[in-house]
Amino acid sequence: MTKRRSRGDGGLHWDEARQRWIASVTVGYTPAGKRIVRRGSGKTKTEAKTKLKEVLRDHEDGLTIAPQGFTVADAVNDWLTYGLPGTSKGTIDKCGYLCRGHIIPDIGARKLRDLSAEDVDRWLAGKAAILSTRTLREVCACLNRAVNRAMARDKVKRNVVALCSIPKGQEGRPSKSLTLDQAKAVLAAAEDSRLYAYVVLSLLTGARTEELRALTWDHVDLTGRPDDDPPVPPSIAVWHSVRAGGDTKTRKSRRTLALPLRCVLALRRHGELQQRDRDKAGKDWRPRNLVFASTVGSSLDAANVRRAFRRVAAKAGLTAADWTPRELRHSFVSVLSSSGVSLEDIADLCGHSGTTVTEKVYRHQLRPVLLSGAVAMDRIFALAPER
Repeated sequence: MTKRRSRGDGGLHWDEARQRWIASVTVGYTPAGKRIVRRGSGKTKTEAKTKLKEVLRDHEDGLTIAPQGFTVADAVNDWLTYGLPGTSKGTIDKCGYLCRGHIIPDIGARKLRDLSAEDVDRWLAGKAAILSTRTLREVCACLNRAVNRAMARDKVKRNVVALCSIPKGQEGRPSKSLTLDQAKAVLAAAEDSRLYAYVVLSLLTGARTEELRALTWDHVDLTGRPDDDPPVPPSIAVWHSVRAGGDTKTRKSRRTLALPLRCVLALRRHGELQQRDRDKAGKDWRPRNLVFASTVGSSLDAANVRRAFRRVAAKAGLTAADWTPRELRHSFVSVLSSSGVSLEDIADLCGHSGTTVTEKVYRHQLRPVLLSGAVAMDRIFALAPER
């Protein structure tokens, strides 16, 4: 006689349509009284019972076996579609570019439940050969967040991406600054372009490119209060940027910067040029009060400014592809540092919360200031001249 299965072992039957053994067990009931059944299938009784044990183990852990066909690409696409609420369009576009360029083509077809830490390690090692360390970190972060979302929705037991270390990638584009002669050449080359005031402000005040693109005329004072005691110079209030929410990069980045005379003259000329644009555009003018805008008053994006600046760089005799607008800010730091301005003052002008960020990001441009310590120590502990 066939041995009767013990209580709690569930049922075991042959499914003629599927040509497989089906092991099943009731694990509870819904609030409506409907059975909650877990099943496992196999070509043999033993295989079906083993599969059922795996299903029950996951159930006891509070997890649900992910759909067999749920892939890494499904998890990534779900995160891109629903996992970035309140994020700026630029960030969403960037994440989509990284995912569709580096994750989905390489490991997207892998079933998420079968993805192992070894798979991720091999993928990262391959990407390290072509991506910078920063980009590698961002790509890995996208995958990590996608798998975290899938795990929170019981699509996978654990996030193996979190178990992997990010290898060192390729060297990124090195930061650099204009020499004083190059800076003068750029200013001269920009003088006949619409970007002149932008170049002057970026180079002479150190404002970030996203801060200048968000600058409005309400935050520009071209006269100051010369009769006050002490006198208040012309200035710009850097209170906004084109980042999500319009906030500056950090709280310390909200600052008011005195304007050198060249900046005042450039902005006055720029205002006259913009007034001619406004008159020419007529009813098509967009009244956003932006200092740096298109010929119809609309906001500029980073690509607009980058293209215009590279034309200026080429006219100044530089290799245009090697330079971007953000390097005007690096040049601002370099010029001040070479002139003996203290690191603390440079950090304040750059809107940094302390000197640590200034030293880390602009370390190449700060070399003259940092080396001044050796000069001071030679003076303090002077050696007697050799005979």
